[in-house]
Amino acid sequence: PRSCLPVQVDVKNPMNWDLLHSLLSGVNKYSTSLGKVWLSVIFLFRLLVLVVAAESVWGDEQSDFICNTQQPGCRNVCYDRFFPISQIRLWVFQLLSVSAPSFLIGMHIAQRRKRGKDNIKIFDENKQHKIKIDRALLRTYLMSIVFKILFEVGFMYLFYWLYEGYRMLRLVKCTEYPCPNIVDCFISRPTEKTIFTVFMLSASGVCVVLNVAELCYLVIKYCIMQWKQNWISIVQTNEQANISQADSNGSKLDDDLHCRIHLKTET
Repeated sequence: PRSCLPVQVDVKNPMNWDLLHSLLSGVNKYSTSLGKVWLSVIFLFRLLVLVVAAESVWGDEQSDFICNTQQPGCRNVCYDRFFPISQIRLWVFQLLSVSAPSFLIGMHIAQRRKRGKDNIKIFDENKQHKIKIDRALLRTYLMSIVFKILFEVGFMYLFYWLYEGYRMLRLVKCTEYPCPNIVDCFISRPTEKTIFTVFMLSASGVCVVLNVAELCYLVIKYCIMQWKQNWISIVQTNEQANISQADSNGSKLDDDLHCRIHLKTET
């Protein structure tokens, strides 16, 4: 059975997030511009707001959940019915889950460095216009983006399913046992919680859009660079063929000239 006992999670303590920030910042230098914007949204518009506003908005969520009955256990059962998991803890778990796929890139890079490969880039084009595409790193990066999108969308749906929508109601009616008949329960700060919820879900939606845009950008750029690489190979092959043909024609002219000189000498 689901427990409605409160669990203290100190989201305001910055030490809880220092490790996450340092790990993501290390991976961030291998990201695209859209990936860097995604990290900014994660820490500025989601984590920072969560740390600053969480305690003031949700600190009284169970103590101020009031029901118009004195039946023992009814208030706790009704609270567990409408808040099976604290929204703050759900958002914390969402941030950790969404950030986890980025560590795939860190693990990939650490493994490559262990093999002695320090200069790691997804796309690299030198001064001679030679294009190098690191397909292994690109696959890992694309996989991490896909997992981010799935986690974001999954948690948005989970939030909607758990709380039956994105709007906090002022009054909820509870019929759970051992409540007598229908009991009216009142949620504290419903408007403030609704605004906060909409903001967090909007930030989550922005992250989904950024991830989809980055995914499309990488796929399109890969296709363009692959086409460019093939075009350069075709041009170089044609140039070599022209040079070989020119050398062959030159050799034939030299042979003809040599034969003519030889005939004139004999005559």
